[in-house]
Amino acid sequence: MVATKKRKKSLESINSRLQLIMKSGKYILGYKQTLKMIRHGKAKLVILANNCPALRKSEIENHTMLAKTGVHHYTGNNIGLHIACVKYYRVCTLAIIDPRDSDIIRSMPEQSGEK
Repeated sequence: MVATKKRKKSLESINSRLQLIMKSGKYILGYKQTLKMIRHGKAKLVILANNCPALRKSEIENHTMLAKTGVHHYTGNNIGLHIACVKYYRVCTLAIIDPRDSDIIRSMPEQSGEK
């Protein structure tokens, strides 16, 4: 019971931070564009839905490891991620380029490579 409340609260905080990024920050949606931003070194944080195909997930994780970029595994599926991003299509991968007002990168130090 307590673990589900904690998980739900963290999911809500991530969703609110994502909505703030959608309003004020710079981001890229989609697999190919995310890989392109990782290769160019512009992505600060990559968010993956939990039902992202395994091959894509492992490829993005390898690229982010080489680029020393953070990866966050979103606890919801791609439908939940598109609701959090306030988009009308499903979102499997999301690259945050400039968070501006949001503190999503500072709030996730274990995922963003700042161990």
